[in-house]
Amino acid sequence: MQGTVHGFGYGLVTPLAAYLMACLGGALGLRCTARAMLVTRSWRPGWLALGSAAIGSGIWTMHFVAMMGFTIEHTPIRYDWLMTFASLAVAILMVGVGIFIVGYRGATGTALFTGGTITGLGIASMHYLGMAGMHLDGQLTYNTLTVAGSVVIAMAAATAALWAAGQVRGFLWSVGAALIMGLAVTGMHYTGMAAVEVHVSGTAEPAAGGSPAELLAPMLIGPLAFLLLAGAVVVLDPLMVTGKPAAAPVERKPGIPAHTDGVRTIRRTARHPVRRTRRPLVHRRPRAPQNR
Repeated sequence: MQGTVHGFGYGLVTPLAAYLMACLGGALGLRCTARAMLVTRSWRPGWLALGSAAIGSGIWTMHFVAMMGFTIEHTPIRYDWLMTFASLAVAILMVGVGIFIVGYRGATGTALFTGGTITGLGIASMHYLGMAGMHLDGQLTYNTLTVAGSVVIAMAAATAALWAAGQVRGFLWSVGAALIMGLAVTGMHYTGMAAVEVHVSGTAEPAAGGSPAELLAPMLIGPLAFLLLAGAVVVLDPLMVTGKPAAAPVERKPGIPAHTDGVRTIRRTARHPVRRTRRPLVHRRPRAPQNR
């Protein structure tokens, strides 16, 4: 029989909490990505890896916080622990691939499109892999068109977020981009949930796995603790807040001469050209012989 699905079992509490988790992970990940573009290549992999883990953890936490309000009548919901945490690994890995592409190739052109596509597919893969880890007394089916729409939303959100990270325009710019990214990722989640149809078997057999409440503890202890730690790194690093490299002396800037006296001399000579002195005329003997 057709099962009645409730996506907001706790009202607006779970959607708002899920949105905040997505924004937190997105903000930290985007700042780390922007910071990676301001450092040397030796430090860049570390910042990009931290940004990948922050975005992946934020999206994963958002998904399962939102799933707290997902209930189905006449059947309990259980989650496979291995599949659940495998979705976290997939999210961090695929998001990391996209971020590393943009971090080394720049947030423009083909690199931005490729990185955004891979990152968006990582977000969608995390969502549907987590859904595949659900155990219930029935079967889940999906509307293909709605699923495709959710994947497009994920890719568009990821591309826009990576583009914003490449602009490096300061902390407020990244906060605005994170709010938009959080809204898009949360919208992708609920779009994917709208594609779900449940057919309950009615055997009333208990499903194996952990309940949603049992997943709350590892989410708070693990990924959420990591997000707080990454947030401390962002706060303690002044360059992460300003989004601009420290002003270097003129002598150390590439492409600018160490002393500017020569430039001033050139400008003065351009305004007041030097008068050429006339050389005295020297009578030269003609080369051809003269007839006397």
